[in-house]
Amino acid sequence: MQTVSGHSATAPAAKPSLAGLSRAALAEALEKIGVPKNQLRMRVGQLWHWIYFRGVQDFAAMTSVSKDLRALLSEHYSLARPEVVVEQVSTDGTRKWLLRLPADTPGEKPHEIEAVYIPESDRGTLCISSQIGCTLNCSFCHTGTQRMVRNLTAAEIVGQVMVARDRIGEWPDAAKPDDRNLPQREGRMISNIVFMGMGEPLYNFDNVREAVDTIADGEGIAIGKRKITVSTSGVVPMIEPLGRDAGTMLAISLHAVRDDLRDELVPLNRKYPIRELLDACRSYPGASNAKRITFEYVMLKGVNDTPDDAKALVKLLKGIPAKINLIPFNPWPGTRYECSDWNTIESFSEIVFRAGYASPVRTPRGRDILAACGQLKSETQKLSARERMALRAMAMTD
Repeated sequence: MQTVSGHSATAPAAKPSLAGLSRAALAEALEKIGVPKNQLRMRVGQLWHWIYFRGVQDFAAMTSVSKDLRALLSEHYSLARPEVVVEQVSTDGTRKWLLRLPADTPGEKPHEIEAVYIPESDRGTLCISSQIGCTLNCSFCHTGTQRMVRNLTAAEIVGQVMVARDRIGEWPDAAKPDDRNLPQREGRMISNIVFMGMGEPLYNFDNVREAVDTIADGEGIAIGKRKITVSTSGVVPMIEPLGRDAGTMLAISLHAVRDDLRDELVPLNRKYPIRELLDACRSYPGASNAKRITFEYVMLKGVNDTPDDAKALVKLLKGIPAKINLIPFNPWPGTRYECSDWNTIESFSEIVFRAGYASPVRTPRGRDILAACGQLKSETQKLSARERMALRAMAMTD
């Protein structure tokens, strides 16, 4: 494991940031500083290119924008991203960032969230957060031990993608870092986005939908909606609007085949039981063999990993175009759960595969960097004031 300093060239500043804003929000920001209405569309297009295609962090770099407008923008706004407090690099190339957001009001402590980048031979997946904390209290999830603070704004969600692109040098003409164990392959370093970090995305639907539109915009970051997956623990009323209005891929945190067990693992099941959840999946707009729903199933030793569980899972999903993602449990300090034995996981996968479902076993990643969601934030909060000051000093000298 390598822990590196967390300097972000555009740490949050007093001026409002334009980084992460939608086209409509950019237009509103420009109008506030006196840009004529008949110029808004053109100016938004210019800024969009520089912010989301080029990834610039200084208005002075926007050479196609007039000097007067650049000066006006610099006077009123910034291009700050969330501040990188800690970056950890796993021996397997996984990267985890603890990101700091400005305090909501003067005098309050700033908030912290997490994002994780997982490089593989054929893709690079960025896992991002949608809330600060979570209300769902899933018993196997570390984020469930943290209190819910608030929803992230659309700009804060997009900001996580921008930070990741900053750190791995993916903007055009950006220098690739030579000390981050990045994979050497053709194509985009960040090709897929998953809303599987801190929080329940469908409890922050409007901001998630706006962020998806910004991330997918073909003139900017341009990660298509079929490469964006929103994972839900089962907020049934919002599943249909997600498919209709956001158009992303859908993942379901299932983890159990019986309501009594799922009530314990995913307490939201008491409100929306398995049958209601699967009915919503069957009617998910756009679901097909080419656009399958992913069912996430964390493998917990002696809890949900028997052959009978596998057979029941296959029976439950009958008629749904599905892929079943088996996830070896990533232990965290204080949890009462253990990961299933590898032979047990392979036997479970074989039963599912023989029934005609793709059943990849997710390779455990980043265990040496506290990669289970919420761990890095919790461990950092345990640091002494002196240790936290040392981390900030490291960040400022990176």
